[in-house]
Amino acid sequence: MLIDISGSMQPYADSLLRLAHRIVRAMPNQVEVFTIGTRLTRISPALRVRQPDEALAAVGRLVPDWSGGTRLGEVIGAFSSRWGRRGLARSAVVVIASDGWERGDAQLLGEQMRQLRLLTYAVIWMNPHRGKAGYAPIQTGIQACLPHLDRMVAGHSLATFAELLEVIANA
Repeated sequence: MLIDISGSMQPYADSLLRLAHRIVRAMPNQVEVFTIGTRLTRISPALRVRQPDEALAAVGRLVPDWSGGTRLGEVIGAFSSRWGRRGLARSAVVVIASDGWERGDAQLLGEQMRQLRLLTYAVIWMNPHRGKAGYAPIQTGIQACLPHLDRMVAGHSLATFAELLEVIANA
């Protein structure tokens, strides 16, 4: 699970990290979680802490780029190079929770998503704006990703979190 913690995702970060905490606690040896923004940070060990508030405080101490920008192409490339090709993403279901705003090169993002998709069993994109009236995937970042996704789901409420869990289970 890759969770965008950039400035545009700030209203959703706490809820997404709490969801990730529950998933990691339920399957501690099967789930890895990273934050993405201007860099990639592995937070799985912090999320294994039993109490949610303590786990999130531990995450806060690990992540240096809260509410910064987003370099999705570079960060997804780093994930694929460092973790994905080593086997973590091979035949896995990868969930990316992001609004798709890209400060970097959208073409690079599209290429990194293509490469990630080749490694995985499925790539699911959770966008908190998707479930809102009038939403359209018009940002260049999300447009570059769409051809490489198996599914795009909303991610702005408990009901959409439940839908995500169902999509993962059925993948």
